[in-house]
Amino acid sequence: MSRFCVITGKKAMTGNNVSHSNQKTKRKFYPNLFTKKFFLESENRWIHLKVSAAGMRTINKMGLEKALKESIGKGYISSY
Repeated sequence: MSRFCVITGKKAMTGNNVSHSNQKTKRKFYPNLFTKKFFLESENRWIHLKVSAAGMRTINKMGLEKALKESIGKGYISSY
């Protein structure tokens, strides 16, 4: 599984390290990801998701099932 959030779709971005002499070298900015276990009440089971901190806030605000349906609609995941 690659480094992306299944709820928000955040993934690694590229940018530059800039030294004191203003030399630029490529680097990556990774999202703040966590592997979390969530209880899905409708199916009475636990699911493991790789979510970012912003994804956890989204789940807290919208609810797990609504957030999962929205991420399926956006194409971030195919099933859970």
